[in-house]
Amino acid sequence: MVVIRLSRGGAKKRPFYHITVADRRRPRDGQYVERIGFFNPGARGQEVRLNVDQERVDYWLSKGAQPSARVSTLLKDAAKA
Repeated sequence: MVVIRLSRGGAKKRPFYHITVADRRRPRDGQYVERIGFFNPGARGQEVRLNVDQERVDYWLSKGAQPSARVSTLLKDAAKA
């Protein structure tokens, strides 16, 4: 099954997450099918906190991809903005 989930990056104590489409059996930070955005929880000032390619998200959801709980919340936030 294909899932849309967060993949962690960044330095220690400074997380940065890529929103990725991956096979559920792969590790969190392992191989992925496609990166469709990013989430920067520590964004300050003019830095972008959330960036999502909505067209690709819609494509993957139409193909049956299941978003994780946190990603579904982020997608709702991105749709509002």
